[in-house]
Amino acid sequence: MSVAASTPSSSPANQMPADKQMIAKNFDQFLTLLTAQLRNQNPLDPLNTNEFTSQLVQFASVEQQMKQNDSLTTLLSKTDASNAIGILSFVGRKVTASGTTTALEDGKAEWVFDAPRAGTGKITITDSNGKIVYKTSIALSGGQQTYRWNGIKTDGLPADDGLYSVSIEGSTVGGSPFTVSSQISGTVDGVDLAQSPPTLKIGKLKIDLSSIRSIGQV
Repeated sequence: MSVAASTPSSSPANQMPADKQMIAKNFDQFLTLLTAQLRNQNPLDPLNTNEFTSQLVQFASVEQQMKQNDSLTTLLSKTDASNAIGILSFVGRKVTASGTTTALEDGKAEWVFDAPRAGTGKITITDSNGKIVYKTSIALSGGQQTYRWNGIKTDGLPADDGLYSVSIEGSTVGGSPFTVSSQISGTVDGVDLAQSPPTLKIGKLKIDLSSIRSIGQV
């Protein structure tokens, strides 16, 4: 089992973020000026309190918003940690996901096709560089069916183990095209936490959580 994670950079506990330092500095300066104005105001022509009262309210609003942002950041961090723990439960379980790319291992690779009706499917398999390595046609039945590739290329030579993608063009007996979706499956052996959201790993293959369609036992 493998787990990849990224470690965010940290700052000393007593180091105040730049935005907080700025608001604190400005607030201190404002209070200093306000105190000087009140001390030296003309009793016969006192200062208008509306302006500095408004500034006090603005400072308080900014400070409150910054505290809310800090609370939200803390909450999101805890949520991410909780989600990461939950995602680790996928390890060792078999998942089926929407996708076209799967791994060829020991001359075996398979996809599950889902056709809306019976017909013919033209299959094209490409390697990780996008090069076509195999083409064939199969009969499609309505619904799901498994297609297994033995890793033999069009030239008759065995393909190297690695990631391969499939595309399929469906058509009816009369030649009308229709869309055929594909799924892949495998046993999860790792989780990549360095990405957001995290991805599941099946060998070299990475699967997005949003593409998962079913989860089962090995």
